[in-house]
Amino acid sequence: MKKTIAIVAITVMTAFAAPFTVAQELPTAEETYQEIEAAIGIVPRHFKAYPPSAVAGAWAMTKGLDVGEDAALEPKTRSLINLAVAAQIPCRYCIWLETKMAKDRGASDAEVAEAVALAGYVRHWSAVINGLQIDLETFKAEFGGE
Repeated sequence: MKKTIAIVAITVMTAFAAPFTVAQELPTAEETYQEIEAAIGIVPRHFKAYPPSAVAGAWAMTKGLDVGEDAALEPKTRSLINLAVAAQIPCRYCIWLETKMAKDRGASDAEVAEAVALAGYVRHWSAVINGLQIDLETFKAEFGGE
């Protein structure tokens, strides 16, 4: 039985690994640190503490979602979303940085407060609706969904 499970596991892992093969080689950790410093002026400690084998991917995600030029959302909106999520996690590092980033990107104190309050508002209703086990299909129908 154990051999069968192992063979199935290896087969499944092999089958799913193929689509995720990286077509191009990622930059080295040192090259990534240089790119980070060129982009934001420093290499923050959390990037240096990140596993060197994965830091290029972590920076690519950060660049693509938060500091990149090609994002669909405006920088201020991205920071307000980040702040709202950080408040719910909660992460004091993220709250501090995303508040600073939102303000640096033009957010007012009122916008910062509203983003945090909206996060609490959604969390409140999520707790109520999930805790009371409201039927999802009924909920969707009440709001005109399919």
